[in-house]
Amino acid sequence: MAIISAAAMIRSLSLFHVTLAALLLRNPKIIANQSIVLLLGQSMQLPTPREFQTPSASISFLAVLFAFIGLSDLTAVSMNEELSDEYWGAQTPVRLLFLFALTAYTYMFKKGGMLAPRSGDYLMDAGTTLSNSVVFTWGFLEMAAWFWVFVTLREERREKARKIVEKRKAEADRL
Repeated sequence: MAIISAAAMIRSLSLFHVTLAALLLRNPKIIANQSIVLLLGQSMQLPTPREFQTPSASISFLAVLFAFIGLSDLTAVSMNEELSDEYWGAQTPVRLLFLFALTAYTYMFKKGGMLAPRSGDYLMDAGTTLSNSVVFTWGFLEMAAWFWVFVTLREERREKARKIVEKRKAEADRL
């Protein structure tokens, strides 16, 4: 059995999202100046966006989205254990796929990146704004955390199945 249960990890991630929402509302500069953001941004040669230096309407909207995700995840993990297992068993791989695609896109389409357009004629402004250190760091850390949740969920599911088999075997032996 895992040291930390999947439900505890999901609760922690949910509370992290709510905390991130509060930080984005109060002072987004704190997030942009974190050591991990600067380290991963410099190592992947991604720029740090200047938009995070002061609060703005778009960052406030991002904070609302993080609060919504955090609160809805807290609600979902608090459901009946059977429903919660089914929900997170389906939800976790989808989140992992999305986060992997976002992180890969951020790195591959950065300026001078492997798949970045070589001429200015085909440059999309929307895509270039996603290629920054904050988005990459968030996607990378979330992907690592959700992969840990995914592995733990599979281990817990295997352990529950083993207990059911042992219980049925013990009942069959008694008869």
